[in-house]
Amino acid sequence: MRAYLYDNIEGDQRLPHDSGVPITPSTLESLGIFIQHIPLSDLPALNALASSRAYNNRDEITVSPESMGPAYEGKMKTFFKEHLHQDEEIRWIVDGKGYFDVKDDRALVDGTQGSGQWIRIELSKGDLMVLPAGIYHRFAIAETNYIKAVRLFKDKPQWTHISRSQEVDKSDHRKAYLQSLGTAV
Repeated sequence: MRAYLYDNIEGDQRLPHDSGVPITPSTLESLGIFIQHIPLSDLPALNALASSRAYNNRDEITVSPESMGPAYEGKMKTFFKEHLHQDEEIRWIVDGKGYFDVKDDRALVDGTQGSGQWIRIELSKGDLMVLPAGIYHRFAIAETNYIKAVRLFKDKPQWTHISRSQEVDKSDHRKAYLQSLGTAV
């Protein structure tokens, strides 16, 4: 795992867009993001994490032009639109590489603001990430156009994204996320 400020230079989102400004794990933790490296050979560690967080289901997804066919480019555009989920988003990368971008747009109770910048989190084989429910984010596959991941779920496997809007900004899931960070709502 590597995290850094997104450079905001126009161009293919599959490129690294590395500004050269690293982001520390403690900054990610302050946003409620959990990251752990679990080697592919350590399935008991994945199972223990799943049990500790009450994840009861899982599936495997392969994202590539070959696996998705003609829908691939459209899906990539959808994944890269800023959105949130009503549940945690958990991914354990088993092959390939991809980027999750999160925006530090917190309004802190003491009146200070988050940076408002996109933070790019690069994940590759063995990296596991948990994004909290209510955090705005987006996903871009790396320039290799291939990633395989295990998705973990508390209930039945599903993936429903909710695009950012003023209405969603006021949703219970977004408010709960901001309150968990000690931010103004």
